[in-house]
Amino acid sequence: MRILFAGLASAGHTYPMIPLAQAARDIGHEVHFAAGDHVHAPLHRLGLNPFRPADSFYEIYAEDLEPDLARLRPGLVVHGWGLPEVAVAAQRAGIPSLWHGFGRMFPPGIGFERPTGGVHLDICPPSLQDADFLATADRIALRPVPFSEPGDFRGPLVYLTLGTAFGTPEVLTTAIEGLAALDVPVVVATGRVSPEELGPLPGNVTLRAWVPQAAVVPHADLVVHHGGSGTTLGALAAGVPQLVLPQGADQFANAEALVTAGAALRLLPAELSAEAVAEQARKASSCRDAARAIAEEIAAMPSPDEVARELPKHAK
Repeated sequence: MRILFAGLASAGHTYPMIPLAQAARDIGHEVHFAAGDHVHAPLHRLGLNPFRPADSFYEIYAEDLEPDLARLRPGLVVHGWGLPEVAVAAQRAGIPSLWHGFGRMFPPGIGFERPTGGVHLDICPPSLQDADFLATADRIALRPVPFSEPGDFRGPLVYLTLGTAFGTPEVLTTAIEGLAALDVPVVVATGRVSPEELGPLPGNVTLRAWVPQAAVVPHADLVVHHGGSGTTLGALAAGVPQLVLPQGADQFANAEALVTAGAALRLLPAELSAEAVAEQARKASSCRDAARAIAEEIAAMPSPDEVARELPKHAK
């Protein structure tokens, strides 16, 4: 069967879809991946046949994809939550489609249209998923499998990231100052912030513009981050406690769910200081048991291989 995956051109939206795409390819399906150029390099390396629909760079609109649907005639389209127009294009072409989630169902008002109807591949463990979504959506549970480039790390360490969309030099500098006081190695992914903007650093802090997250998180005793879905689920899958510094979008809702579950501590923007970061980081070990319990929940979810074998049931 030919399957077309479609994702927003960012790591946070496309990377969660890669494990299922790989699993589908590995059992013999022909896989193509529609996305902007920004995420093509890893998709090419994995043999997932990426292409850019029309002139799309980040989002994909129905008219962008319609010529490729006519060209490829896939039996199934799998598209991210952030691409409602792909669902429209698939429906117009008479091709079944599935929504692919990236974490908890996001709250309204963050800049994405909330998906309605259809069948959802849900990578969020039920204990953290939005209660209304759990109660009303047609869901297929799918284990979140972190994907990133290879990396070589040794723990124990603290990993700090504010993602690629919301980091600022001020917040990163404050967090680094607080974490450096713990006297343990701190690995920082600076994302959109240039390392040169952060000034002189303590000797136990290592800066990188990009960190292969799936490679570093298993070696971490603590993950300090913005509350993005990918980092949240990656840390949970490894059973690592978290300290969340939410900055925008769905990050406040994610942080609230983690705190309620006991798997993380949180500092809101008005509470942020180096001293507060250090204090909360020292307390975060209290979240380890809850984090490990959710890791066990995630491990029990159906694997990408198991779900890939069921995809033909949803195709035409």
